[in-house]
Amino acid sequence: MPVTDVQTDPEALTMTLTAEFAAPAERVFRAFTDPRQLERFWGPPGYPATFTAFDLVAGGNAEYHMTSPQGEKYRGGWEFLEIDAPRSFALLDYFVDADGTRNDDLPASRNTFVFEDTASGSRLVNTSYYASVDALEQIVAMGAAEGSKMAFDQLDRVLEGLRDYALGKGTRTEILDDQHVRITRLIEGPRDLVWRAHTEPELMKKWLLGPDGWRMSVCEFEAVAGTSYRYAWEPVDASTDGEPFGFDGDVLVVEPQRRLTSTEHMTGTDYPPTLNDLSLDEEDGVTLITTLIEYPDAQTRDMVLATGMTDGMETSYARLERELISA
Repeated sequence: MPVTDVQTDPEALTMTLTAEFAAPAERVFRAFTDPRQLERFWGPPGYPATFTAFDLVAGGNAEYHMTSPQGEKYRGGWEFLEIDAPRSFALLDYFVDADGTRNDDLPASRNTFVFEDTASGSRLVNTSYYASVDALEQIVAMGAAEGSKMAFDQLDRVLEGLRDYALGKGTRTEILDDQHVRITRLIEGPRDLVWRAHTEPELMKKWLLGPDGWRMSVCEFEAVAGTSYRYAWEPVDASTDGEPFGFDGDVLVVEPQRRLTSTEHMTGTDYPPTLNDLSLDEEDGVTLITTLIEYPDAQTRDMVLATGMTDGMETSYARLERELISA
């Protein structure tokens, strides 16, 4: 993980995050000052950022919002104070209300980002300065330290490039904490086709099947926030072991070709639902599928992972490439 240290200092009224990267300082600086690259890591998992304005000059402003898996938007703004490319920049970071006005009821901070080369790559030191101990404690209580760490830890995939980060590694499952699992799979194909494969029932029935010998008997889905869906699978014939099963849920967030979040509940059971957050990133003709799953607790998480879920997903993704991408 890139982040090596997070320190809060009540006397200096600061929070300082240090991170190490296997890339030159100039490359890391570009990732932090290009809004399209920033969007790929700035928000912590489940809260991706969207930058709607970005004027990288002293006195210029940036505007962004982070969208939760349920569709809630958390807005912020920056005023750039100093730019010393490619070694540092400083900004004023503040919260913004839904109408676009600055919210002075929440703490603002002055932030410096300093990039330096090291023997193995580069180091970033990000220091946030607050006006009072109360302001520092409030921002820490809001989870800013952990959120920043989780966000910066996503930067490797941006710096490496998607092919180097994931090509040939198959479906990978990472346990982030007791409730969250992140699953990634690189697809050799364009994002628009991968999106259609996840949202058009006639295409979903061709690949979303798990192990061989099963068919998707029900696929009622529409990529519209606020709608409900239902899936069901059954063995193709009596020679395949297993009983029919299915899932149902609600579609929460739809950002075409970028993000799809929904609940997922096993039909006919009293198991609690999960929250599934699918996102797509395209680069150089390949698409990275990232699915963040939120479980109600660690016990449910471990029970689901023990079913061989990762292997089943890999079989389906390989079929997607074979049946849709290469066809």
